Amino acid sequence: QASIFTTLADVMNFVNEWDDKRHDLPFNTDGLVIKINDRALYESLGLVGKNPRGAVAYKYAAEQATTIVRDMVISIGRTGAATPVAVFDPVVVAGTTVQHASLHNADEIARLDVRRGDTVVIFKAGDIIPQVQTVLKELRPADAKPIDYPAELARQYPELEFVRPEGEAVYRIKGLSGPLILKRALAHFASKGGLDIDTLGEKNVEALVEAGLVNDLADIYRLTKNDLLQLERFAEISAQKLIDAIAAKKQPALERFLFGLGIRHVGAQTAIDLTNYFESIEKLSQATIDELCEVDGVGEIVAESIVAWFADEDNVTLLKKFADLGVTPQFSQKSDRLAGQSFVITGTLQSMGRDATAEKIRNLGGTFQTAVAKDTTYLVAGGKVGASKLKKAEQYGTKIIDEQELLNIIRG
Repeated sequence: QASIFTTLADVMNFVNEWDDKRHDLPFNTDGLVIKINDRALYESLGLVGKNPRGAVAYKYAAEQATTIVRDMVISIGRTGAATPVAVFDPVVVAGTTVQHASLHNADEIARLDVRRGDTVVIFKAGDIIPQVQTVLKELRPADAKPIDYPAELARQYPELEFVRPEGEAVYRIKGLSGPLILKRALAHFASKGGLDIDTLGEKNVEALVEAGLVNDLADIYRLTKNDLLQLERFAEISAQKLIDAIAAKKQPALERFLFGLGIRHVGAQTAIDLTNYFESIEKLSQATIDELCEVDGVGEIVAESIVAWFADEDNVTLLKKFADLGVTPQFSQKSDRLAGQSFVITGTLQSMGRDATAEKIRNLGGTFQTAVAKDTTYLVAGGKVGASKLKKAEQYGTKIIDEQELLNIIRG
């Protein structure tokens, strides 16, 4: 809606009127643009940088809400940076339900003095990104303890060592550079268990990252044949083959996409379980720790890792970039014919590889295990079987079958 006014008072009345009315619009807006209604005067005022002097954006105060912090989880980004994330009771802010917000770094935790159990004021920066504005310390529980960030890093990631470079506010994984992490992440994304992108193997991943053609996982969907032809590894045919292979994976199976994202603790089976429960990346991204723990095989540690990943601003940006590039993960209902049955393979199979076998079992609702356990239903014995797995199967009373029996089970 555009209106013309002759006094500043009328302008401000209009601004104040729309502070309430904007919430009834079918889309979110965080302000108004006020312009001089005189083209000659407007143009004569010129620019400040790229911004016209004849126009000004009026931003409304961010909508706020109070909630209680229940946990603090830590996300590791693609550069190896550790980002703390506050997890709180779901609350509606600026039209959407939010339940986590970045705490940015150890200094911000100390500045806010935020603790588990605290009541906090939440707002959305630019009506988009949830932030913790302040802590209502008068409502703090008596047993609320300060967060020891280095200790939290050690508790949540006991297998990693972190350093805080001099002059920086962020803790990072020791010994891992951003490019190295990206290479590993992209190789995983394109792997057989992930999107299974033909010809995007380790050497090509390395070449793309080192040439600066790929800065995150989504960048592969922006590659052109001309980009690849700049690299010594590619000629006309090989470049076109990779471009076609990437384009063919713009509608990946949701479970493959989810596994390919490399969320800590989310393996192939967990990705399938999450996919079957939530059915979309959007629903999964909004899930609470309690909701995630309702999924078979997902405990608190896995749930915390998932919540931390989706709360990380870099990952939010990455998912939006995928969507903007036309990447739309697809959910398809899987059979549950093998539900409750678990399989372990020992030795080599003649009819198909281990990864393909695992995928068939999972797509039928079964579980593929790497080692024999008390709950293993079948041990599939191929060629050159492992004695230790056979011994374990006999110890647990696990049924031992051959490859043909497995194929009969799969075919139903």
